[in-house]
Amino acid sequence: MDLERALKPGARVFLVGIKGTGMCAFAELLRDEGIEVSGSDTEEVFYTDSTLKELGIPYVESFAPEALPAGIDLLVYSAAYAPETNGQLALAQKRGVPMLKYPDALGAYSARFDSSGIAGVHGKTTTTAMTGALIRALGLPARVLAGSAVNGFGGRSALCVGSRYFVAETCEYRRHFMAFHPRRIVLTSVESDHQDYYPDYASIRDAFLDYGRKLPPGGALIYCADDPGARETAETIGGEGRGIRLIPYGFGAEGPFKIEGYHAANERLQARFRGFPGEFRIRIPGRHSMINAAAALALTSELVREESGGDGWDEERLERARRGLEEFTGTKRRSEIIGEAGGVVFVDDYGHHPTAVKTTLAGFREFYPRRRLIVSFMSHTYTRTAALLDDFAGAFGDADILFLHKIYASARERYRGGVNGKTLFEKVIAARKNKSGVYYTEEPLDAALPLKEMLRPGDLFITMGAGDNWKLGRALLESRLP
Repeated sequence: MDLERALKPGARVFLVGIKGTGMCAFAELLRDEGIEVSGSDTEEVFYTDSTLKELGIPYVESFAPEALPAGIDLLVYSAAYAPETNGQLALAQKRGVPMLKYPDALGAYSARFDSSGIAGVHGKTTTTAMTGALIRALGLPARVLAGSAVNGFGGRSALCVGSRYFVAETCEYRRHFMAFHPRRIVLTSVESDHQDYYPDYASIRDAFLDYGRKLPPGGALIYCADDPGARETAETIGGEGRGIRLIPYGFGAEGPFKIEGYHAANERLQARFRGFPGEFRIRIPGRHSMINAAAALALTSELVREESGGDGWDEERLERARRGLEEFTGTKRRSEIIGEAGGVVFVDDYGHHPTAVKTTLAGFREFYPRRRLIVSFMSHTYTRTAALLDDFAGAFGDADILFLHKIYASARERYRGGVNGKTLFEKVIAARKNKSGVYYTEEPLDAALPLKEMLRPGDLFITMGAGDNWKLGRALLESRLP
């Protein structure tokens, strides 16, 4: 395939599944280079609809073969589709149009830049977004692709402020990140997840090991020293004599990115990093958020060093970095404040792994010590829920009131009996001290009526999970608006 020809200004690229977060961001990156981008998707409305319209990228809400334009140079399609089931892909294949799955297209795109991949079971979206905030604050010539809409990117998932560096969130599912061409990797966490593809910890760890081994000699593996899986992965790769530089960050790290003096005050988190003078502050909750900030600072430091040919950090750059981190207000569905009404703050969070749930709720408890935490959680996938049932049961200790719901099934699995939403509810009840504070409704919106009675001024209401219970938070917020 002549990919250089397909990705040059004036080329025509068609994206099947263009409303997906990654696909929409990729479309923006291509458009920024003068490529003629269009696409297709379902009629369902996503937040990316407004992004595509704002950018002037045309798309059809149909996968009908006749909606595929003629004369396209490349077709990129979401990994959710295949030529066997999608008419546009089948027609493109018949026409001999060059075709790439999105992860492969992203990988091919990364080969054209000095690229850095951000990976891990948790934290990669926020870390990518924070890195983008630092890149923008420091004026580094880079483009960034995150896995969610970022407030600092104008509510979009892509940032285009130059063309020397490329920073992207890279996904471990089905080893999609193996198509990426990294010179640097940030490794936030490695633990068991995606049990439908990785049956145990060793299988997912091995995928991260193989990704790390893609780094060239002299490349940097920036890893979280506080995460046992990330630490094991980094130390294994470091012991293989590949000439890869290991850069640890976190509370347990040694070196410049060790977090010290961490504390919360006035709805800010504050800390120092050992290799930098003065304090850094962030305005999003959770100890894990400060760890992500350390990761973003470590990666950005590598880019600053490249740009300056040396250390690169003078007082002016440091002040801009401090300001960039403090001005960061998060991403869509990651501790996202969706509104406040009647004295209740409403938050939505994507956390759907028990580790993410537990650390996120602990962060809210630390950040908002005087508020009751009222949580709606919708577990995602039967396989994950079954494999991590005991971990889920102990993940909600910081919730004062908890509503659980049915499991939000993945498109790639079918319920065949066994663990379901009520199973999780019973497990949580058995593990919890305050058993009176846990409730179950099969459908999230069925909890709206009792919650209207329970909520009172000063509460923090949080919808958590990768399902659609975010609708409950929106409905409750609207019901309290004047």
